[in-house]
Amino acid sequence: MKTTFIPAVAGLALMAGIGIAAADEVIVTPEQQTVVREYVHKHPVASVNVLGLELGIGSTVPDTVELQSVPDVQYRYAVVNDHTVLIDPGTRRVVQVIQ
Repeated sequence: MKTTFIPAVAGLALMAGIGIAAADEVIVTPEQQTVVREYVHKHPVASVNVLGLELGIGSTVPDTVELQSVPDVQYRYAVVNDHTVLIDPGTRRVVQVIQ
């Protein structure tokens, strides 16, 4: 009985971990991407240099970086180390690097 119980618990824990990881995934729709690109192009801001920050999805930007609003989009943007990034204002994590 013990030998079947342990793998079952491990399997449930693994499945729960996958569910948590999927919940953290951020999806930016193509429509949102278009709105953000057009808005950023029309409202440029100066780049903020943050030494030692490896910029990518999931990176956290410091509080010293001012986040800019985009109408009708829940995320904010900033230009960090010459890269425009879309940021979740609640966590300050980068959700997309805008090309």
